Amino acid sequence: MSNRLGLGWNLHGDGRTIRPGTVVAPDERLNWPQTIGVGVQHVMAMFGATVLVPAITGFPATTTLLFSGLGTLLFLIVTAGRVPSYLGSSFAFLAPVAAATSSYGMSGALGGILVTGAALFLIGLIVQKSGTDWIHRLMPPVVMGTIVALIGLNLASTTLTPMQEVPLTTFATVGAIVVSAVLFKGLLGRLSILVGIVVGYLVALVQGQIDFSMVSEAGWAGLPAFETPTFHLDIMLVFLPVVFVLIAENIGHVKTVSLMTGRDLDDVYGRALMADGAATMLAGAGGGSGTTTYAENIGVMASSRVYSTAAYWVAGAVAILLAFSPKVGAVINTIPAGVTGGAGIVLYGMIGMIGARLWVQNRVNFSNPINLMTAGTGLIVAIAMGSSALMFGNLQLGGIAVGTIVTLLIFHVMTTVARARGTEPVDAPEDQGSQPSKIG
Repeated sequence: MSNRLGLGWNLHGDGRTIRPGTVVAPDERLNWPQTIGVGVQHVMAMFGATVLVPAITGFPATTTLLFSGLGTLLFLIVTAGRVPSYLGSSFAFLAPVAAATSSYGMSGALGGILVTGAALFLIGLIVQKSGTDWIHRLMPPVVMGTIVALIGLNLASTTLTPMQEVPLTTFATVGAIVVSAVLFKGLLGRLSILVGIVVGYLVALVQGQIDFSMVSEAGWAGLPAFETPTFHLDIMLVFLPVVFVLIAENIGHVKTVSLMTGRDLDDVYGRALMADGAATMLAGAGGGSGTTTYAENIGVMASSRVYSTAAYWVAGAVAILLAFSPKVGAVINTIPAGVTGGAGIVLYGMIGMIGARLWVQNRVNFSNPINLMTAGTGLIVAIAMGSSALMFGNLQLGGIAVGTIVTLLIFHVMTTVARARGTEPVDAPEDQGSQPSKIG
């Protein structure tokens, strides 16, 4: 039973040192003091980004911490301990949560999060049975990259107010994040978001922009605040594009772990998607933020060479313990708009560039008019709409939903027509660029 749950760890060597040229595999561990130490590092790596999401959306921070910890443990169980990962708050949910909250409050946003998790779980079930080929056909790199990019760029307009109202705090946060990312070595360099939040917080404190009244009133121990979801059709459609981002992040995470550990994890893709979907459903059912596999924690594994899932059990347990301190939540809630806005400038831009990275990594040919029009049109629609929405009868769709629909329709309609008419562009050898096509 312990092996089925991924709890049967073998001791790596003497439990104290890592042999040269080796790593601590997912089913191994060091001695418990060192394992606990690595687990605490994972908490530090995930903390800044995970608590920033509720700080931006207005969700209870301690509730988000609770469900991120529970979600991590659930992920480890469903994947039988083969994929080391921490499930933290996903920034892909920021725009749809904002849209849902403005229309239906927090409960409406939670309904969208829960449905997103259910959709991801269902896709994971299909992938576990049939593989990932159908995903690549539905969302080739040009489509996947565009959807990821438009989610980040759609949020750009939300950073304008803090830039105008508290520019010093906002840009001090931005500066601290970008400088610390290259100034520090090791773990501190990978915690640049957390460093930026701390620096921005101190700048805001000097300017008197922080109210500590809620901190003094909060107790040291207590239950997180829970909320139940409500469901609205127009909001469900706004959230569905996030599924594509979670798929890309999840599959990318499993691929990376496979390369770093030298283990074949092709048969775990479906389980990983189902686990993330189940964790997101759990969060949506109780008041937490939607979850995703965290790239931040890959850095901790790479630097420590410890891929043991035992360390992630420690990290999940620590996050759960922190969730039962209202004072921790109150401190997080004092993070001012200038700090969240500054962090948002960097984070939203990074989401946009991750989409561009997908294009580069997969060598998307933008001399092909199908790719060019697909990406260009989808991005412009999402950016132009910003936080506004379009009405289709009683259905209200935000920029991310409309941009995603436009991206999918343009690519598949153009591809279908071009193939039927024999006008599909043909790529030439790489050193010659591409041949002119009949349609552009």
